[in-house]
Amino acid sequence: MCHSLPNQRTMNLLDQDNYQEDYYEEIGRHYNRGRSRQAHRQSKQKAGHDAKQSRQEILAAITAENDQAIDFNPTYLQNFRPEQREYRWIQENLAGFYHDKIIADVMAVVKAGKEANVYRCVGSEALGHELIAAKIYRPRMFRHLRNDAIYKQGRLVRDQTGKEVRGSRLGRALKKKTRFGQDVDFATWIVHEFNMQNMLYNAGADVPKPIAHRGNTILMAFVGDAEGAANTLIDVGLDPAEAPALFGRILGNIELMLAHHYVHGDLSAYNILYWEGEICVIDFPQMADARVNPHAFTLLERDVLRVCDYFAPYGVEADPVEIAADLWQRWRDGDLE
Repeated sequence: MCHSLPNQRTMNLLDQDNYQEDYYEEIGRHYNRGRSRQAHRQSKQKAGHDAKQSRQEILAAITAENDQAIDFNPTYLQNFRPEQREYRWIQENLAGFYHDKIIADVMAVVKAGKEANVYRCVGSEALGHELIAAKIYRPRMFRHLRNDAIYKQGRLVRDQTGKEVRGSRLGRALKKKTRFGQDVDFATWIVHEFNMQNMLYNAGADVPKPIAHRGNTILMAFVGDAEGAANTLIDVGLDPAEAPALFGRILGNIELMLAHHYVHGDLSAYNILYWEGEICVIDFPQMADARVNPHAFTLLERDVLRVCDYFAPYGVEADPVEIAADLWQRWRDGDLE
């Protein structure tokens, strides 16, 4: 299993649609225009802290990225000839994974949504040529997420490496929703999703295996085959005989998440995949920490209600209020495993 990128190159710090591990510090220079670049760099020097890159080093990294993109010409771009925006989007977000020998080809788009596109890719020889799903978020889509504060309460702001980001300037930028604050907020959502998926996979949840992430993109195991992707439950007509077991399996995943102190927060038949008689839960950017988020129980109740509503027509009788209350009480008592 791969959880980080091998041979990760110097990131493109000037691309506002990519959020790399040094992005926060780089864009933070916006708030120090009254000071010279040299003075600012010197004031930031600490023991064990690497010096900031020079303009020449940054431009050299950009040139290297552009050179690498030239020989990245996957099957999808050749056969389907997408519009220029999508063409550039794929080049910017997937070429790096190709040159890091994580993906070998991009075959098709399997989902084109308002928030993100998902592409079916072929893994590299190093990964055994397994199929990979590349989820590429649209730039700053989370600024349109309704009621996003409900999910974020109590959540730490982290950079691409998972390190907590602190600072009064950052706090003001997030609160005032400046361009910088929106960019940081967007990056934080994606980092949070990858971290949650990684945690759940390691805990044994029914989620796709996370592979890597960078900037706007998360790579994970593809659920489906070379002919197509798994359907979501909302698009599946289940055999009534299999419904009770699937219902129980989903409740088991909800319980496992809560045992690790998290609530999915947006669970429904739209983000549960069905493939060959098995379910797979997806989409984790909004997951809420039950220990610090005052809305966690309400979100849990909603998750359980949506699942119960889906399975009710299949003859599965369940009381969502009772189920949610029981799960919550057992979590508070420390009885969930």
